[in-house]
Amino acid sequence: MTQLGLFDAPLSLIESERGHVTYLAGLLSPVQAEMYFSAFHDGIDWHSQRRVMYEREVDVPRLTAHFRLDREAGHAVDGITEKAHEILRDVAGRVSEEVHAPFNSVGLNFYRNGNDSVAPHNDRLQELVAGEPIALLSLGATRRMLIRSKRVGEPAIPIDLAAGSLLVMSYASQHHFTHGIAKTRAPVGPRISVAFRVRPTE
Repeated sequence: MTQLGLFDAPLSLIESERGHVTYLAGLLSPVQAEMYFSAFHDGIDWHSQRRVMYEREVDVPRLTAHFRLDREAGHAVDGITEKAHEILRDVAGRVSEEVHAPFNSVGLNFYRNGNDSVAPHNDRLQELVAGEPIALLSLGATRRMLIRSKRVGEPAIPIDLAAGSLLVMSYASQHHFTHGIAKTRAPVGPRISVAFRVRPTE
């Protein structure tokens, strides 16, 4: 099990010509992480989605929300309370400063319990600004992510994403690796993933 203690130095999970993936424990304090989780849990209009898989339509096993971050401060945004939006902008600024990336878009996933998951995938590079990273802030319960190489035979890299932690994946890593969170039968509480990205401007 790969895991760091609070306030430890960043852990490099992947560092090669095929990309970089870094895990930073304790970007937020436990109190901050709990406050942000509550604000997003209660202040966001979460949506369920359906998707066609294996020639049939199924429920996406998590709730989702998406927002642009490059709107002027103080303007009302549909689907999120003013308080939650203010916190989202503040934490986006903190993550941008940490990662040195001009994030302008955020996608949130709400994993309600161990039955919620996300299949192994890479981000759609055509929807991102080339060269810019993806940063995933975790809130709530700890869930295990598996990072897998697209090369056959290479072992998967497990990482337990704790509340307040930040996982940073380079643009290049999306060409060569997938990431996902499997269902689990173990008792687990709700988790919110806050994914920051740099999208092309509208």
